[in-house]
Amino acid sequence: MSSSEKRPGRLHLNAFLMSVGHHEAAWRLPESDPYADLDVEHFKNLARIAERGKLDSLFLADGPVLWDQVGRRPSGVLEPTVLLTALAGATSRIGLIATASTTYNEPYNLARRFASLDVVSGGRAGWNIVTTAGLDAARNFNLDHLPAHKERYERAAEFVDVSLKLWDSWDDDVIVADKETGVWGDDTRIYPPAHQGRYYSVAGALNVPRSAQGHPVLVQAGSSENGRNFAARYAEAVFTAHQTLTDAQEFYDDLKRRAVEFGRDPDHIKVLPGIVPIIGATPAEARALEAELERLIRPEYALAQLAGLLGIEASELSLDAPLPAHLPEEEQIEGAKSRRTLVVNLGRRENLTVRELIGRLGGGRGHLTFSGTAVQVADKIETWYESGAADGFNIMAPVLPSGLTAFVDQVVPILQERGRFRTEYTGRTLREHFGLPRPANRNTTAATADAVFR
Repeated sequence: MSSSEKRPGRLHLNAFLMSVGHHEAAWRLPESDPYADLDVEHFKNLARIAERGKLDSLFLADGPVLWDQVGRRPSGVLEPTVLLTALAGATSRIGLIATASTTYNEPYNLARRFASLDVVSGGRAGWNIVTTAGLDAARNFNLDHLPAHKERYERAAEFVDVSLKLWDSWDDDVIVADKETGVWGDDTRIYPPAHQGRYYSVAGALNVPRSAQGHPVLVQAGSSENGRNFAARYAEAVFTAHQTLTDAQEFYDDLKRRAVEFGRDPDHIKVLPGIVPIIGATPAEARALEAELERLIRPEYALAQLAGLLGIEASELSLDAPLPAHLPEEEQIEGAKSRRTLVVNLGRRENLTVRELIGRLGGGRGHLTFSGTAVQVADKIETWYESGAADGFNIMAPVLPSGLTAFVDQVVPILQERGRFRTEYTGRTLREHFGLPRPANRNTTAATADAVFR
């Protein structure tokens, strides 16, 4: 492609929803409702705003643990597949992506929950697959240690394999509903997994049929070596965090290459970095909002979280000094390896004090934070897309609902005018929004191949 040619195709944009905003101090603003984290109507309003903007999907993070100290920020987190089921009834087109852990679930129950959401929503569900870092979560599940990083990914691979078998345990044409003969379904078109593996034993078929999109879209959010291989093998969309264009380009190229090595079409894995857009009528107005949010951070809470990420004690950090010279290396971390490295590199590269680093992390926990006008935000998004650093973005509004409203009403129209984003939905399923094919049922595909071979 020559320098004068624009990259073909359109962006994918997801709304990453988090209580009253991604910035940890958003709840302290006069406009914010500190009880909104448990208000379904609040989330329905956000869902309708995002759908009005024709965004690809809504995304909810999750973990089987109480995040942080409750003094820090609104800490109630409704179980995401339950919440998204409510949002499915409040919307008609937008995708619905929920996070769920392979470390602290069983394949049958989780596959059933996501299949149910997929059927209820008409094929709009996605599963953000996480292995869950953190000893606090392990201790909630009868464990006194965090399973090793490599083991968590090995378990995740088998978990997803079993889930795919379960989602394919019904043929698309199982249901015949023949009232004359009294036959509701064709038992010859049910395919029990009969799975016996290292971590799981799952015998029977799922009790939910295949959905309009075949099975939920598989999403992944890890960027470590194990995470990249896992994503290249399974993921259809990848949520990732990068601070620089160069790092994002490296990740993008590497992931697409690995996907090809797994025999996959690289266009069938969408790379979607997170961005925290702080939007103002002028650059100065945007910077003023960013400064106000940073002023409202309580550093004593942020210190504990930063120390945990780095694998050290909070007492080893000094607010007005840079990061300590000697920190545990990435290979010594069993938690969020790639996020630890991103944060350390950010602090070292820009010679930030711990106080400054906390301020930079307050809005996006390592995701790119960008303040400016709507045009500047649109320019940033388009530059990363044109430069081969992203297929789109996970939009992480610092304050909700105002930040999402500003993005939908001010940034999206600019991207639409430039031909970079849809003006109307053309499909009904999340796969159609992402331009992904509906997966064939592996059982019927294998049966057809056998018949042809014979």
